Amino acid sequence: MGTEILKDQLQRPIRDLRISVTDRCNLRCQYCMPKEIFGDDYAFLPEKEQLTFDEITRLADLFASLGGKKIRLTGGEPLMRRNLAELVQRLVQLEGIDDIGLTTNGMLLNAQAQDLYYAGLRRLNISLDALDAKVLAAINGRGVKPSVILDNIEYARSIGFQIKVNMVVRRGMNEQEILPMATFFKEYGVTLCFIEFMDVGNDNGWNLESVVSKQEIFDHLQAEYTLEPVEQNYYGEVAKRYRYKGSKSEIGFITSVSESFCSTCTRARLSSDGKMFTCLFAEQGFDLRDLIRGGASDSEVLATIRQVWEQRADRYSDERATHTDKSRNKIGMSYIGG
Repeated sequence: MGTEILKDQLQRPIRDLRISVTDRCNLRCQYCMPKEIFGDDYAFLPEKEQLTFDEITRLADLFASLGGKKIRLTGGEPLMRRNLAELVQRLVQLEGIDDIGLTTNGMLLNAQAQDLYYAGLRRLNISLDALDAKVLAAINGRGVKPSVILDNIEYARSIGFQIKVNMVVRRGMNEQEILPMATFFKEYGVTLCFIEFMDVGNDNGWNLESVVSKQEIFDHLQAEYTLEPVEQNYYGEVAKRYRYKGSKSEIGFITSVSESFCSTCTRARLSSDGKMFTCLFAEQGFDLRDLIRGGASDSEVLATIRQVWEQRADRYSDERATHTDKSRNKIGMSYIGG
């Protein structure tokens, strides 16, 4: 299948496909799936509504033919999708896909990391928001201690995975953990990425006062360390990267609130029930599952994806100040992935 370069209204190419393989999660983090809303009786998607591995592989292959190079598997918690290693094995064989990563809370890595590595997965982004046990337990809503996640990180690293750790920073929740986390992972030799608390969905109690900006985090770190900027690896790289002076260790920042990166966003998103979204903060997506289950040919699906992307003009983070009204029914983080 030939490859073309597909661009949107702002001349942004399609390069990254983020695939949510499930909307379920085994944690209830305050900033994503607060347990007050996602209780024990919460109705998640029935299995028959989720894309099958055949359907995911087919769509990923079509995205690759339009210029897609990178895939990231997300959730919910992607390791809750049964036989995920089988999907990885299929995706790594797709022509044009140069890189596959997975974002996880790390809880199930002890059981699945080896199979995922054998299947061809090499990169993991693991969420950890505090080293203090009480703080982390309060954040994740399940009482899970950092030692559980750290043990699984070490296990995955011993197998050979490249690992980055993601920390969402929210004022009043864990800003006191910024320096302890930075120091620990600097010495551990794993990149830590600080993520500004974002207004994804309508369930996480977001307000601007809760955001600890990149500059504020940076100032905390500069009190202890000297940081040097690192050049981007590729067009559309989201994280702003720095290196500790005199060290090979890096840190990163995801600055969706304080320093928007809409102008170079190359990401398409596929929900676990097959809807294509062109922005993390979107209100609705285009249903590709019904299209393919209705018997559409590859050329028909390609034409639809092409049309959706070519009409794309999303720049929510650039325009956030005009979008913070509660009437916007944005999709939830757990449904579409980060």
